[in-house]
Amino acid sequence: MTSHETEPPAPDGAADAVSVVAPQLRALRRRAGLTLEAAARAAGLSPAHLSRLETGQRQPSLPMLLALARVYATTVSDLLGETAADRDAVVRADAMEPTEAGGWTYWQAGGAGRGMQALRVRVPHGSQGDIVRVHPGEEWLYVLRGRLRLRLGDTVHRLGQGDSAHFDSLTPHRIAAQDPDGVELLFVHTLLQSPSAALCLGPTPGEMP
Repeated sequence: MTSHETEPPAPDGAADAVSVVAPQLRALRRRAGLTLEAAARAAGLSPAHLSRLETGQRQPSLPMLLALARVYATTVSDLLGETAADRDAVVRADAMEPTEAGGWTYWQAGGAGRGMQALRVRVPHGSQGDIVRVHPGEEWLYVLRGRLRLRLGDTVHRLGQGDSAHFDSLTPHRIAAQDPDGVELLFVHTLLQSPSAALCLGPTPGEMP
């Protein structure tokens, strides 16, 4: 079992969000023509854990949502059942509703149905810093506030406000807040064009220095 499969049952306050996400996850998987086992393997989850997400017994974390969005060649907005009125090119600040997943808070900063997904993300200290991500595509992030610890392969980078990183997502990577106050980022990633593309999420032995 990978390290991000230990999510607690959804709290009462998240019940509405889970009730929307669960059927969306199932519908998108079926639309992609993937079995539960194939989708779970592509997202680095066990079939049992994905089944619990699809039935609303567990609340998915943001990394899980990103992983499943890539597997299904869609966006987190689509997974959450959010719709963009007319694919407006401009996203107004007052239209960015915060969403919490696995301790992270994020805001959609781009339109739905695009080849890239843009998010503003707040990462608390100690939240999911042990999750290693490996998947096709590219990622770009920019530190808005706080300090970020970014591990790319065997190299650890510490980024401060105004620093950015742009890297190939096939490089094993993980991010964590350096300071107790957390870190806030702009985050852009490419979406997979094929739902059958491989994706692997899981722990890396040892602690990040």
